[in-house]
Amino acid sequence: MTIVFFLAGCLTVPSVSERRENADRIARENGFTRISIRTVSFILTAYEKVNSPGSLVRIYIEGDGYAFVTRNRVSWDPTPRNPVAFRLAVQDDSANIVYLARPCQYTAHEKDVACDFPYWTSARFSDEVIRSMEMAVSSIVEKTQASGVELIGYSGGAAVAVLIAERRSDVRSIRSVAGNLDSDAVNEYHGVTPLSESLNPVDSAEKIKQIPQIHFSGLEDEIIPESALSSFVRRSGPEACLEIVRVRGADHEMGWVESWPELLNIPFKVCNK
Repeated sequence: MTIVFFLAGCLTVPSVSERRENADRIARENGFTRISIRTVSFILTAYEKVNSPGSLVRIYIEGDGYAFVTRNRVSWDPTPRNPVAFRLAVQDDSANIVYLARPCQYTAHEKDVACDFPYWTSARFSDEVIRSMEMAVSSIVEKTQASGVELIGYSGGAAVAVLIAERRSDVRSIRSVAGNLDSDAVNEYHGVTPLSESLNPVDSAEKIKQIPQIHFSGLEDEIIPESALSSFVRRSGPEACLEIVRVRGADHEMGWVESWPELLNIPFKVCNK
């Protein structure tokens, strides 16, 4: 399936404080409340809008953020310049929405001494990170008394969503947007060092194949190659309950937010249980 939308605009690089203030502004303008979730390893930042406790909760997981200043220079703070997953979340009119940031995003370093460069570089998908993110999901489910979880991951957040889903029995669906579904394939494509301290979501593909999934891929995306998507589909197997939607005019960051309400309405594949 191919959907046509168009790109617009360019982004500058705001300071860390400006990035945090920007997320708070997005929250205020759209009825979200900022919360902190303490896990075994990190203090994670989230923004929630819960109107129907006891129903499904839809959790948006942010991408890798501002992990690198240049190809070879690591950023000292991974708080995203453009919080795509949050911008997607505010387009969603579902009853219960939570935007979940990744470790060390939005949280001042002096408040979370565990934060260190590996957690947004080589160890970004490590067992320690995924365990903490999964604990945050459990905290959200407990607080909202949710009947189930729908996961939506952007970029590296898609990898986190897949790895979380493998560990839980209450995930009802997964959507990925420009998702890193095979970190080895992505790094090989860019000619950079493999994530030696991380788990690879493609290794979980077969284990979550019965969960309904839609993976959105931008046809102009030069960050996530087609090989990452292809290998995930192949490892999922022919009976997997997933669909690929390729979006013309969308690159890795641009072209998603304005199209998101329509993309959300695309139904999941009907699968045999």
